Amino acid sequence: MGPENDEERHDAERAAEGGLRSGSPALSLRGRDPREAHRTATTLECFFDLCFVIAVAQASACLNTAVTSGHWLTGALRFALAFFTIWWAWMNFTWFASAYDPDDVPYRLTVLVQIAGSLILAAGVPSAFEEGDLRVVTLGYVVLRTTLTTLWLRVARSDPPRRRTALRFATGVTSCQVGWLGVLFLPVPARLPAIIALIVAEVCVPVWAQSAGMTPWHPHHIAERYGLFVLIVLGESVAAAAAAVRGALNRDHDTAALYLLAAGGLLLVFALWWLYFARPAHTLLATSHQAHRRRFTWAYGHYLILASAAAEGAGLAAYAQLITGRTGAPPLSAGGAVTVPAAVFLITVWAVHVRPHRRSRVEQLAFPAVAVAVLMAARSPAPALLAALAAAALVVVVTLVDRAERAERVRREGP
Repeated sequence: MGPENDEERHDAERAAEGGLRSGSPALSLRGRDPREAHRTATTLECFFDLCFVIAVAQASACLNTAVTSGHWLTGALRFALAFFTIWWAWMNFTWFASAYDPDDVPYRLTVLVQIAGSLILAAGVPSAFEEGDLRVVTLGYVVLRTTLTTLWLRVARSDPPRRRTALRFATGVTSCQVGWLGVLFLPVPARLPAIIALIVAEVCVPVWAQSAGMTPWHPHHIAERYGLFVLIVLGESVAAAAAAVRGALNRDHDTAALYLLAAGGLLLVFALWWLYFARPAHTLLATSHQAHRRRFTWAYGHYLILASAAAEGAGLAAYAQLITGRTGAPPLSAGGAVTVPAAVFLITVWAVHVRPHRRSRVEQLAFPAVAVAVLMAARSPAPALLAALAAAALVVVVTLVDRAERAERVRREGP
C-alpha cells in the first residue's frame, strides 16, 4: 500500500533520498554531490555552531580578564592557542559535513558526541587560561577529534575512490590526538614547543590527506557555513560588549565615555559584518583546479577572521572597565585591545576574501589604509568610535565601487 496523503508521500521520498545518499548497508557513508542545487546548512549544523560559540565566549571572557589585569601578552598567546582548538575542530567537521552528511541515526549521534566534546572544551578554557591546566581542554578536544575519526573510517569503508584520503585523515587525526595526550605528561617548559609542533602537524593533515584525492565538498554550502559562524561570533562580541557597558552604567561612572564606546563598538561590528559579506565567497571556491589550491588559504585564513571577531568583544569589554577604573591596564593597552582585532579582521578579509576577486584598485588599497588608521585610533581618547568611523568610511568606498561596477556592466551588456 502506498502513502495515503501528500505529506506521507513526501516523507517517503525524503527517506528514499536519504537511503540513496547513505548507501547500503546502514552504516555506509557516500559523498554528496558537489553540484547539488539548493544545498544549505542543516539544523544539526546550526545547533553544532551555537554550542561551539559557548567555547568562543569562554575564550573571549578569559582574554578580557587577561587584558584588564595587565597580562595582555600572555593572555593573547593563550587566547590564540585556545581559539585554535575551537576553530580547528569546528572547521574540520564543517568540511567533512559538506562532503559527507547522510543524516542517519549513527551520524546524528556522532555529531551530538562532538557537541558534548565542545562543551567539555568550553568548561576547560578558564582553567587553561588562569592556571595553565590543559587536562579538561585536551579531553574535550580529543573527544571532538577522535569522534570525527570514526566518521572518516566509515568513509573509508563506504567510498572506495576516496579510501586513501579517508584513511590518511583517520591516521593523521589519531596520531595528533596521541600527541595532545602526551603533552599532559611533559614538564611545563616543554609544553609550548610541543603544542606548536602539534598545531603544525594538525594543519598539515588535511593537505597530506587531500593530496590523495579531494573530498566532494560543496562551494555554496561551505561559504554559507563559514558566513554563519562569522555571524555568530560577531553576535557574541556584541553581547560581550553590551554586558560590559551595561555593568559599567549600573556603577554610575562616566556615562558620556560609555555612550561613545557603546555607539562606536556597535558601529564597528556593523561595519565588520558589512565588509565581510560584501563579496561572495562561493565564487572563489568554485570547483576548479585553481580553487582547490586557493581553498586552503581561504579556509585557514578564517582562523584570524574568527579569532579577531571574538577578540573584539573582549577588547570592547576591557575598555569599558578602563572607563570605570576597574582595570590597571594602561589606556594604550586597552585601546589596542579594541583596535588590533579590528585591524586584523580587516587585513585578513582583504587578503582572503577581497583581493582574490581582483576588483577595483581603489578598493584594494582602501582596506590596508583603513586598517592602519584603525590601529592608530588606539592612541585616541575614543578608540572604538574612531575605529568605527574609519571602518564605516571603508563601507562607503566598497558600496560606491560596487555601484560603479554594476553601472559599467549595465552600460556594456545592456539592461
